[in-house]
Amino acid sequence: MPARPPAQAKLILASASPRRRDLLAQIGLTPDAIDPAELDETPQPRELPLDYVRRLAEAKALAVAARHAGGFVLAADTVVAVGRRILPKAETEAEARACLALLSGHRHKVIGGLCLIAPDGRRVVRVVTTAVTFKRLSDEELRCYIASGEWQGKAGGYAVQGLAAIFVAQLVGSYTNVVGLDLHMAYKLLAGHGYPCLAPG
Repeated sequence: MPARPPAQAKLILASASPRRRDLLAQIGLTPDAIDPAELDETPQPRELPLDYVRRLAEAKALAVAARHAGGFVLAADTVVAVGRRILPKAETEAEARACLALLSGHRHKVIGGLCLIAPDGRRVVRVVTTAVTFKRLSDEELRCYIASGEWQGKAGGYAVQGLAAIFVAQLVGSYTNVVGLDLHMAYKLLAGHGYPCLAPG
């Protein structure tokens, strides 16, 4: 059992994602600081989705830990993958339509990478995979979803916690991983390294 770190050890979330903040709040955790790494997230040539999220989560944590000595730094990255293909975070309607066309009527994977750097410098990286199957989208469903604007900036062009929930015919694995942060794994990493996740109020 690892020794409990000093009470003043802070939790730093290396992400600007409001979804990740909301997920942590769901289990009673409020980061002491939000400090996104702002790294180049371009996949490397022939990089597999699993290797990509592992690399980025670790790189984000290392970059932010250099600015927060003695804290718990939690970093994450999430991708939507169809086979070996990493889908983009949709920024235009054309990108969103292309992503949703690939997902329509098929199964895809949402792969989340998590990295925790503890106050003593210990570093651990984990990857969580969820299988998601979409119904076949009609032209009207696609039109309405694009019109909603919910897809903007979302990996794979959709947000499972929003309107796109009606497209999900099956989900196998962690739902919170699809939203942006697997809470079970985040809790396991933090508690396992001495962070007081369930401290009495």
